[in-house]
Amino acid sequence: MPSSFSSPVLYRAVFSTVFKRMDPEAAHHAVVAGLQIAAAVGADRLLERLTRPQESLRTEALGRSWPSPFGLAAGFDKGGVAVLPLAALGFGHIEVGTVTAHAQPGNAAPRLFRLVEDQALINRMGFNNDGASAVRSRLERTRRRIDRLRASGRHAPVVGVNIGKTKVTPLDEATEDYLISTRALAPVADYLVVNVSSPNTPGLRQLQDIEALRPLLEAVRRQADESTSEHVPLLVKIAPDLADDDVDAVADLVTELGLDGIIATNTTISRKGLLTSAEEVESKGAGGLSGPVLAGRSKEILVRLRERLPQSAAIISVGGVVSAEDVAERLDLGADLVQGYSAFIYQGPFWVRRINAGLVRIRKGTRLRRGTRRG
Repeated sequence: MPSSFSSPVLYRAVFSTVFKRMDPEAAHHAVVAGLQIAAAVGADRLLERLTRPQESLRTEALGRSWPSPFGLAAGFDKGGVAVLPLAALGFGHIEVGTVTAHAQPGNAAPRLFRLVEDQALINRMGFNNDGASAVRSRLERTRRRIDRLRASGRHAPVVGVNIGKTKVTPLDEATEDYLISTRALAPVADYLVVNVSSPNTPGLRQLQDIEALRPLLEAVRRQADESTSEHVPLLVKIAPDLADDDVDAVADLVTELGLDGIIATNTTISRKGLLTSAEEVESKGAGGLSGPVLAGRSKEILVRLRERLPQSAAIISVGGVVSAEDVAERLDLGADLVQGYSAFIYQGPFWVRRINAGLVRIRKGTRLRRGTRRG
């Protein structure tokens, strides 16, 4: 591939002249539609040849084999409508969702905002999705296609499903709401994520309290086991705004219950550390902030979790990841897998290709340096 084709400079020009002028949510839908059209006309095969991760990046985690340790975080493909077109860009896994038991429109628009100076996003989407039953049907079709891709030796992603609470469901009925989603989606998920950390569903983060979280995770684990013939790894996604003691408490609970891991972290309600003026930030209103500003806290929590959790518990690190060096650092700090999202918006469709290629270079360089020391 000519380097200019996948150059971030070229995409930045397109972003500045086209996408920056569009409403962020409309731009998102346009990108998804473009990926779907490309797949429909067979362009995904060409993309796959250009972007498929090298075999040296294959990673074993959660009892599964991942084509690359780097994947797409939940939030981009909420309904599982573009799993394979997205995977054709080179992602090792796609996390679908957040999906709720019942379809819901989410919060009123506008609800997605760019902070370009910070390469960040603020969203208050509110779990807009088609509901667990509709997503189950889509993922059944996707999984059949994934099976065919694997059988023919083509790139096939690991598919996770992130589940959350329906907005109208009272907190004291949250467990049953999660169980509806679990029954529907565990059979079509390579791993399942309980999301109790989005700031955009009123009261949801209260479920991170250990006394509320324990019975919820116990119930979801039982239901997932009853709904599937094979073990589906179960993880919980936590917020960067948790105090250190609360992070420790969640880690201890995951250990106690024998869960498979933690995803750290979700978006933040903090607005600290931004370059964008306070007036502009305030004008965007409430919502979860994502982007490079999260990197510091995300890494702090990663290190804390790795020290607290047994090695058998996996950590998927997300928050502020922009470059291959960022991904490599998270892996060095103890993450088993890494996810990104916001930088995808600012870096363009070949962002993940550059990350995978960078990881290969970093690993080769590390081996060379180690070989030199041994010599």
